[in-house]
Parts: sequence; C-alpha cells; structure tokens
Amino acid sequence: MKFKRTLVLLATLSLAASITACGGNGNKTNNAANTPAPSNTAAENQNTGSNDATTGEIKPEDGAELLVWESREEIAFTEQIAQKFEEKYGVKVRVEEVPVPDQIGRLTTDGPSGLGADIIVIPSDHIGNAVTTGLILENDVFAEETKSRNTEASIVGASFDGKLYGYPRAAETTALYYNKSLIPEAPKTFEELIDFGKTFTDKTKKKYALMWESGNLYFNYPFIASNGGYLFGDNGTNKDDIGLATPEALAGMKVFQDLKQILPVPSGDINGDIKRGLFTAGDVAMDINGPWELAAYKEALGDNLGLAPVPTVLGKTAITFSGIKTYDVSSFTKYPNAAKLYADFATNKDGQLLLSELIGSIPTNLEALETDQIKNDPFISGFAEQAKNSQPMPSIPEMNNVWGAANAAFADIWNKDVDPKATLENAVKQITDLNNGVAAE
Repeated sequence: MKFKRTLVLLATLSLAASITACGGNGNKTNNAANTPAPSNTAAENQNTGSNDATTGEIKPEDGAELLVWESREEIAFTEQIAQKFEEKYGVKVRVEEVPVPDQIGRLTTDGPSGLGADIIVIPSDHIGNAVTTGLILENDVFAEETKSRNTEASIVGASFDGKLYGYPRAAETTALYYNKSLIPEAPKTFEELIDFGKTFTDKTKKKYALMWESGNLYFNYPFIASNGGYLFGDNGTNKDDIGLATPEALAGMKVFQDLKQILPVPSGDINGDIKRGLFTAGDVAMDINGPWELAAYKEALGDNLGLAPVPTVLGKTAITFSGIKTYDVSSFTKYPNAAKLYADFATNKDGQLLLSELIGSIPTNLEALETDQIKNDPFISGFAEQAKNSQPMPSIPEMNNVWGAANAAFADIWNKDVDPKATLENAVKQITDLNNGVAAE
C-alpha cells in the first residue's frame, strides 16, 4: 500500500522539521555510519540506577554527569535547557557543538571509548540505522507520556520496528518564503510562479524569481509525491517498493524541468549559503526552504518577509517531506536514567516552546501547538499548515541508501536535460542494489 493522501493527512494532521535531508543542515543528504552493533547494548544499561517503567518514576544515578551534542544553530537552546535541568535535578550537563549530520558517525567511534555523548540529536530518517547498529536505547520509561503529548507523525518518526526510541523535539518541512517588496502575493501554482519568473529573472544581473536546491531530493519531493509518486511503499516501510519513477512521479517531473527556464543555474551552484545571500539581498524573490532559515530571513527582511505553502503541482496540493528531530539516549551512556530524564525534560511542552522561541522550530507537543506563542506566529503556524500536507521521511535503515543515487539523478535531469524516466529508473536500480547488498559494478 503506497502513501495515499488520506493517510498522509491522517498521519500529519497535527504535525508542526531533516532530514538529512534533516534541521536543514542534517536530515537531507547525509549518510549515517553502518557498523556492527556495539558491545555494551541497551539491555546492559537499562538496569542501572532507579527505574520504574510502570510508573514513569526515575531518578538520576548518584554522581551522574551528562554530555550533550548539539548543532551550532541550536546550541543556544541547549545551553539554556541544560542549565534548567541542572538546577532541577542537580546533574551537571556539558554541551559540545557537533553538527547533526556527524553525530551518529561520531558516536559509532567515540561511544565504545567512553568519549561519546550521552544524548544526541537524530533526524527521523536515521533512526532505523541508529537502532540496527545498536547505538541508542529504547524510550521505555517515558514511552506512554511521550506518545500522549506529541503528534502522531512525530511518534512515527521517532519509532522503528514498532518500538519508540526517540524523544521528539521539533518537526521540519519546507514552505515558500517570499519577499513582499518583490512579489506582494505568493503564487498559488507553479504555473503562476513561472509566469512571474519570466518577467523577473535576469541571469546577467543574478536575479531570480525562485531558488531552491534543485539537486536535492528533500527539496524536490513535491515534484515526486504531489501527483501520486512516493519513495518507499507501505507507508515508507517497504524497501522493495520504490516509487521514484512511477508514471505519477514522472508527470510531476515535467514541472521540475519547466522551472529551469526561470532558474538557469547549475544545481551545483545552489546551496544554502548562496540562497541565503541572494534572498536576503533582494536578488531572489522566493525560496523553498525550511524553518532553520527563519531567524536569518526575519532579521534581513523584517516586515517584507512572507511565508506561503509550496505552490500546487499539476493542480494538486504540494506534498513535502517532513522530518522529526529527536533527542536519543546513547547505548554507551554510563548514566541512562539521567540521560532519559534529560531527553524527556528537554522535549516537554516548555522545552519545545523555548526551542521555538529561540530557533524558530515547529513544536510536536500538542499543548505547545495550541499556545498563543505558536498560533499567533504567522511563520511557525505557516510551516505547521504546510506540514499537514507532508509525508514523514521513512525511518528504515535503507533510507541511508537513497540520498546519493536520488540526488545524482535530480542533478543530471536538471543540468543535462536527460530523460527523467531512464535517469530515475537507474536511480531506483542503484537504491535497490544497495538495499540488497549488491556491489556496484
């Protein structure tokens, strides 16, 4: 059974972001390490300290100290929440800056030597890989509480093989940023957007109507999914059913190709830094991007910044990828109780509201989503609205095999005008071979 729109809306109705593909820096394109399970596993650590999974009561171990890895973009939140946790529980928390895409790999090497973090950040598309390689503990003590207070889609993203591992802290998806001084109203369709682009885009002046990462599956997913394509079948769980080259997906790719006329730029020349510079300078009118850019865009554009849903594809509502960022407890931790307490504490309602206030993230906590802080924020509520029409990135380990092949296919289609059908079919074959352990020729 493939992703159907009704299932998408059911699973994400209350969802309010990679990745990588992902924050935008972590959940879209990066591959987690695929190594054998470590020797000290969850079973060895779960009996340490005072722990009553039936009541949710848990106390930190005597003398517990924690290390938390956090990305540069969100470290301001972590430093504040760590201080609050230390004040409440008397557990010293040290925060170290490590990019989200590097954390699983670092834990693979540093965990066994005792140098790894006790709590790391994992985008939902890498949960399966972290579980199968034995890197993280199950969310057992706080499982029921976590499930009851967060959106259904975030619980799906934080789970693997029917078990909850992550502690959801934020959702991410993409939407359409636009500069009101250049285009007062956001286009509702890509056809309207292209019409505007024909009058605005001027390559000689490096001015473009729209810019997005055209070589990246995470940002291109609306062209695949909006008309009925998909990544993995059976709600993202069937590695043998890959829908990137179905007739429905290929129809959407025609829109993708049509956009080249208003963005005549090689995909390799478009990245987050380039887009940020052009958009904040007023040289790009619209940008398909995620909440991780919100703070910088608000600071640069002020009241001229607008946010709208991604335009429709072939008359169909745009279906974007969504990712859930989760805190996860290392299976190598010496203090599993303290680490689980921290992961739960940092992702409760107050924690998620603080993260949203400081970073611009979309809460997954149901109560947080109903607060005036979120409802009255046109940007956060706008991302939440787009998230209602999103599909969570699959969490199966085979997701790790998708990015390289898919991104290369999109880059070739964009840069070389090659046949989308043959190119995407070749990408499907590459992914299938990787999924089945077939070595490349």
